[in-house]
Amino acid sequence: MAAGAIALVLGVLGGLWRLDWSVPLPGTQPATFHGALMVAAFFGTLIGLEHAAAAGRRPAYLGPACSALGGLLTAFGAPHDVSASLLLAGSAVLALMAFGHWRRDRAPHAGVALVGALCGVAGNAIWLWGSPASDAAGAWLAFLVLTVVGERLELSHLRRPTAGVLALLGAAVALLVGGALALPWQWHWGAVAVGGGLVSTAVWLLATDVARLNLGHRRQVRYTAAALVSGYLWLGVGGLALPFAAAGGPLYDAGLHAVFLGFIFAAAMGHAPEVLPGLLDVEVPYSPLFYAHLALLEASLLVRVAGDLLGQPAWRAWGALGNAAALALFVLVTADGIRRARSRESA
Repeated sequence: MAAGAIALVLGVLGGLWRLDWSVPLPGTQPATFHGALMVAAFFGTLIGLEHAAAAGRRPAYLGPACSALGGLLTAFGAPHDVSASLLLAGSAVLALMAFGHWRRDRAPHAGVALVGALCGVAGNAIWLWGSPASDAAGAWLAFLVLTVVGERLELSHLRRPTAGVLALLGAAVALLVGGALALPWQWHWGAVAVGGGLVSTAVWLLATDVARLNLGHRRQVRYTAAALVSGYLWLGVGGLALPFAAAGGPLYDAGLHAVFLGFIFAAAMGHAPEVLPGLLDVEVPYSPLFYAHLALLEASLLVRVAGDLLGQPAWRAWGALGNAAALALFVLVTADGIRRARSRESA
């Protein structure tokens, strides 16, 4: 977990460095490999740990260990073949665990999670082959999006999606995955398919997920619902932007960060009080302060995307700085909540 957190910090600093902020970095690798550090290293480690803890078997921790080590080697300039191979190995172990889960339980959520894990393998394989990050971005994006969708689908047992509803989700997943795999060979049409898959998935989640109904609850339930519903809206924004994007251009930045920050990190913030106790054996009590980092993430992402759309590089840079501040505030608020919970236990 600590190594994954280091990959996150270096990835965030690398992203700021690319936007001309003066930040301390061990060379330029974290800036060059910003996407790999954020997705394959940090989220690969975090999701791998979550699955390993659920499996309860020591060999399962080999996956997140490979992802974490691969991220550190990437950040500090190790040979690409070595670091990227470790990232690929970490995602392969995660895919094997997802396959084992699917074999034991042929439920739709397990199938979606398996497809997502295989997309993670595909993205890391594309990265290992030496392709640019923009070619791997679609598969990396599909990996994280489908991981969240699988988790939300697992929680939908209270509403029992019908066969028709699941078929609509299957079509959206097929469009997303097909586009992601096509990106390295046909960028434009791959981006069109990815965008269509993202918009379809966002509409499906808004229409079927219980989060929308949970907005009427209180405290932790409402906070998680607010993080998720806002994330579904950003997922749709990202899907609308990508079909018109050129690799590395302003719309590319807007589309990818609408998904990775607006959807993925918002979902991570919303689920953290439920996930972290299982990983770290600590209580993360709810606090109204949780809305502070969520609001800062939303506001700064809006500034960043507006800067991309309106051709204002300064807005994009300040928005990115606000994104980083939101993640830092999230860590501080969560750590303070853990400290207060432990103080009550010791008292």
